[in-house]
Amino acid sequence: MKRPLLNVALLYVGGVLLGEHLAVPPGWALPALWAIVLGALFLNRLRTAFLVAALIGAGVVNLALHRAVPAADDLRRLLGDTSAAVTVRGVLEGNLSTRVYEGADGDPFVRTLARVRVRALKVSGGPWQRAGGRVAVSTAGVWGRPLWDGQAVEIEGVLGPPPGAAAPGLFDYGAYLRNQRVHYVLRVETPGDWRLRAAPARPSVAARFGEWARGALALGLPVEDEPLRLSWAMTLGWRTTLKGDVAEPFMRSGTLHVFAVSGLHVALLSTVFVVGLRVCRVPRAACGLVVIPLLWFYSAVTGWAASAVRSTVMMTVIIAGWSLRRPSDLLNSLAAAALLILGVDPLQLFQAGFQLSFAVVLSLGLVEPRLRAWSRDWGRPEPLRPPSLRTRTRRWLESGWRWVRASLVTSLAAWLGSMPLVAHYFHLVTPVSLLANLLIVPLSSWALTSAVASLLVAAWWPAPAVLFNHSAWAFMTAMIWLSRLAADLPGAWFYVRAPTLLATLGFYAAVLSLAAGWLTRPRWRGWTWAALGVLGLAWAIETSAHARNTRLTLLPLGGGHALYWDAPGRRHDVLVDCGDASSVRRLVVPFLRSQGVHRLPALVLTHGDAQHVGGAGALDAACPVERLWVGPARFRSPHYRKWLETFGQRHGRLRAVQAGDTFGPWTVLHPAAADRFAQADDASLVLAATSGPTRVLLLADLGKPGQAALMARCPDLRADLVVSGLPAKTEPLDNTLLQRLQPQAVIVADAPQPATARASRAVQSRLKARHPPALFTRETGAVSVEMNTRGWRLSAMHGERRARAAPDRQDTGTRARSATAPAAR
Repeated sequence: MKRPLLNVALLYVGGVLLGEHLAVPPGWALPALWAIVLGALFLNRLRTAFLVAALIGAGVVNLALHRAVPAADDLRRLLGDTSAAVTVRGVLEGNLSTRVYEGADGDPFVRTLARVRVRALKVSGGPWQRAGGRVAVSTAGVWGRPLWDGQAVEIEGVLGPPPGAAAPGLFDYGAYLRNQRVHYVLRVETPGDWRLRAAPARPSVAARFGEWARGALALGLPVEDEPLRLSWAMTLGWRTTLKGDVAEPFMRSGTLHVFAVSGLHVALLSTVFVVGLRVCRVPRAACGLVVIPLLWFYSAVTGWAASAVRSTVMMTVIIAGWSLRRPSDLLNSLAAAALLILGVDPLQLFQAGFQLSFAVVLSLGLVEPRLRAWSRDWGRPEPLRPPSLRTRTRRWLESGWRWVRASLVTSLAAWLGSMPLVAHYFHLVTPVSLLANLLIVPLSSWALTSAVASLLVAAWWPAPAVLFNHSAWAFMTAMIWLSRLAADLPGAWFYVRAPTLLATLGFYAAVLSLAAGWLTRPRWRGWTWAALGVLGLAWAIETSAHARNTRLTLLPLGGGHALYWDAPGRRHDVLVDCGDASSVRRLVVPFLRSQGVHRLPALVLTHGDAQHVGGAGALDAACPVERLWVGPARFRSPHYRKWLETFGQRHGRLRAVQAGDTFGPWTVLHPAAADRFAQADDASLVLAATSGPTRVLLLADLGKPGQAALMARCPDLRADLVVSGLPAKTEPLDNTLLQRLQPQAVIVADAPQPATARASRAVQSRLKARHPPALFTRETGAVSVEMNTRGWRLSAMHGERRARAAPDRQDTGTRARSATAPAAR
């Protein structure tokens, strides 16, 4: 068998995926696996079947063991899903890192992040007890004292489960930590809540080398600027600087991968070490014995970054085979590396970095040779013309073209391998990366080579090290400039919805079929086309079904809320309110990007409260607004007035609407231009829309006087779904209004903090007593409602699920007429 480990790895990975969807108790799964192994040993006729079952079972069992809660003192048994004020004792894992975030007032603040393996736990007011597990520690401020891997610490804070995704399509921090076997986050108020339980331990050799290396790479440079910090990130895995505005141009140009300590870095280091040793006539076997430990030391210097460990495992397999003079095969080596990594930790399979790394390498192994063969004749010189008749300039141009062609083929193969996964995890497609990588990847290699050369000579010959540092700085500056230039090109990047599993499988099946040549081989051609046709038909049916649905998403924003109406097509998509500037940057813009929104077709501002509309300017800067609708009332909020003045200068894009007006599927029910109210909340825009048989009513922060005016104006008003905020002075959703609306679902947008954004106990008791009980976003998180001709289906981020089938046709006609009646009047 040419690639024996490939089939083994595929079967094992299939078992891990199967185990993710099966709740298998390890207590009986492990004996069952041993029984299958014994069957493979003693039943010769069925050995192949038993071996296949054993490999699949090994993946299932290994994942079940990693998911299980084996010990009685595990944190998951002691705390469950609750949060508590605790003091923990444990051992620091890895080094501290810092992150800069934006506060609610727009000012930046710093948090120090760490991982701790817990040994003991004391809940507030209780005794110490043994405990086990790993926690992520987030501390407000910067820890100024030296701490290293292995230091015994004692920390006070609030320990609880990590938060999940804030809205559909956004990053799920809780799932990310659970796939690293971290199930709790310890939130610490100040660095003073940390205490060292012993004298500071001496840092490891790798940690000391990393500290020295940062100083060595700064030799001769006048200041610590962005290119220097990015050089630290690329060479040493120093990730602190790769956030926000620094990383965005590289992300949009598809070149952020050069800063992950990955196969590119490890392969370059391996080449430098191997070539240097071979020049000194060191035998192959000795080269392997020297280079492999050096690579693992480099992985330790990076803080055992997951990407560095994966790349080091893969390169260890390749160098070991080369040292032992074994025939090299990329796919077999890739399978061996996957087995080693997933055998130790099967949860790695569900991490984005693992999937991207192996997808790109697999694409380079399968797709690149086929693309290289197809492109062999591009710009090829005339075969019958002797080289002596070609000028030196032409030969140089032909040599340069061959390099460009080879680089373009490699870039295309890597892009095809990573595109669906990048679209799934980052909601981004970057066509410009095909060209940007042609320049930035060579520059990154030269920058990395200069940095490595500086580290090799800095200790005993500083003068060349200064020269190398300036070279690395210049290359990094050029990379920054090129990434920004590429990201600013028209059509360089665009945001997309995460592709479905069916679309991803279909894409990779098509690429694999092209790379393997199955579409042209007579033996496989018919079956391949048939399989691709079935996948394409299933994808078309799935896409058509989703395209006819309307989705409403309510985003609680801590004092305000935003509602996104995603109708079929793009013309009638609208965002109702947006929250303050911090909420826009933190939640609203990432959510819109996860929905594939580049430009917002319409924005509605229901009233002038800063917590609802204060971030309109930030929203327009990140996601340009095409049309703006506001109510007839004049609010005193300076944020509101300033934004209207700015947007009003754009001809034809600002429109004031009042009761009776319509835009798209929406009808304005309240207020009228002549209405006057003592409270600004009562002058909020009230909107109604119909999607199929489902009628939606948005009440904004309408108080009791505004509700009374609405009922007087629309006596026959009905609604299936009602969304309301919290008025400042009175209560939302008066019982009289609810009796008239007869809703099937009521959603109240409130939040835990601040206290003014929290629904009172009286409001909760009253609205939860009705049937069905109202939903409060403080408890449910963001809420999505999907509507079609069959009815509606509601889902909340914290698990709430509801559905309602459409009534019969006669009832549907009556409901539709009652919903449009107020507009007619």
